[in-house]
Amino acid sequence: MNYAKTTILLAAMTALFLVIGYVLAGLGGAAIAFIIALAMNGYAFWNSDKMALRMHNAEPVTRSGAPELYDMVERLAQNIEMPTPAIYIIHSDQPNAFATGRNPENAAVAATTGIMKLLSTEELAGVMAHELAHIKNRDTLIMTVAATIAGAIGFLAQFAMFFRGNRGAGGIIGALAVMILAPIAASLVQMTISRTREYAADKMGAEICRNPLWLASALRKIGGYAGRVTMDSAERNPSSAHLFIMNPLNGSGADKLFSTHPNMENRIAALEEMAGRALTNAREAEPRRYGRPSINRESENPWQ
Repeated sequence: MNYAKTTILLAAMTALFLVIGYVLAGLGGAAIAFIIALAMNGYAFWNSDKMALRMHNAEPVTRSGAPELYDMVERLAQNIEMPTPAIYIIHSDQPNAFATGRNPENAAVAATTGIMKLLSTEELAGVMAHELAHIKNRDTLIMTVAATIAGAIGFLAQFAMFFRGNRGAGGIIGALAVMILAPIAASLVQMTISRTREYAADKMGAEICRNPLWLASALRKIGGYAGRVTMDSAERNPSSAHLFIMNPLNGSGADKLFSTHPNMENRIAALEEMAGRALTNAREAEPRRYGRPSINRESENPWQ
């Protein structure tokens, strides 16, 4: 269902781009817009990982440089039979992390020094599993394409009045509508895609690390820092905000229309519900082992 929704949203964004080209310059404009979209997506496909890592001054690490983090990511990747991605560290006090790359064979994960200091080993494993889920699901590529098309729509909208509607289908009214409404519509679609993929990555990440409560606990700690610690590189490059496990620009407290990330409490609740279902299933499968239900769910985690 998530993939179907994402596909529909990406198609809607691409269609919006073509409609803008048609409104501004007729069929010729739509054709040019299509060619531009292909070129921009092709460039993003091959270079998105390098661009994202460079934006945040991420430094590559080896097993000798960060043995615990390296071993952790390697073990988690083995759980889903995926190549170990390149591992980077970002020197920032904000607890955060992101994944990038066009496919599992050409991918990277990055963690801030802040998140490595804040979280326990289990919680950090939950976060890294979440990022590996993004790579496995090709979310990193999906979001790069969405961001590229949204940026192109914004670019066209800025120059709408130069066309003056002379050759387009909408005239001056169409040009004005493109200037005002197109960037808003593109942002809404992009952010809806981002929120959809975050929920999916939470679910798969919990399966990868085999304990939903690890990621839930990590999100609760990370959410406590929302908006309190500034990440300078993110402020300079706000277009990359959707990559992170937490919005690095602000601490949005709700699933707002213009939020790139779902509400943190909603994500935590979904993970805790997932853990509860797994525990119930385990009890039903092995009643002698689990006996009567305990008030403390964490003490009877079926993955342990």
